[in-house]
Amino acid sequence: MGCEVWFYHLERTGLDQALPELLEKSVARGWRAIVRSPASERIAHLDGWLWSYRDESFLPHGPDGEPGAARQPILLTTGFENPNGANVLFLVDGAEPGTLDDFERCVVMFDGGDEAQLGLARGRWSAAKAQGLTVSYWRQTGRGWEKQA
Repeated sequence: MGCEVWFYHLERTGLDQALPELLEKSVARGWRAIVRSPASERIAHLDGWLWSYRDESFLPHGPDGEPGAARQPILLTTGFENPNGANVLFLVDGAEPGTLDDFERCVVMFDGGDEAQLGLARGRWSAAKAQGLTVSYWRQTGRGWEKQA
């Protein structure tokens, strides 16, 4: 069947608000996740943020450099490995997808106000379609995420 590639166009909130919600949905499905960024600073930020973003929520996670990384339900990384056997890959900050063979879903999150990220997302969309992958486009509305294509 191959990996589905879902594009999430951030327009109403930033990554800090949108990512935890999507990670919660993945964990609720029983999935393991990887969040990949090219920036180690983003990984450090998310490591702290996911502990404190909401008082009533807990997202078990850790960065890939810590002991027990392979046991983490959510792994934060700049690398291309899949040591925790993740089902879903989240790409932020224009992170490269690498091979998607190990994943059921790849979520590309991009900032609608950033022309460079928009251009990169368009290129990734075209590349995924050219590979024969199933792609969908999700846009933030006042009611939440709505599938547009």
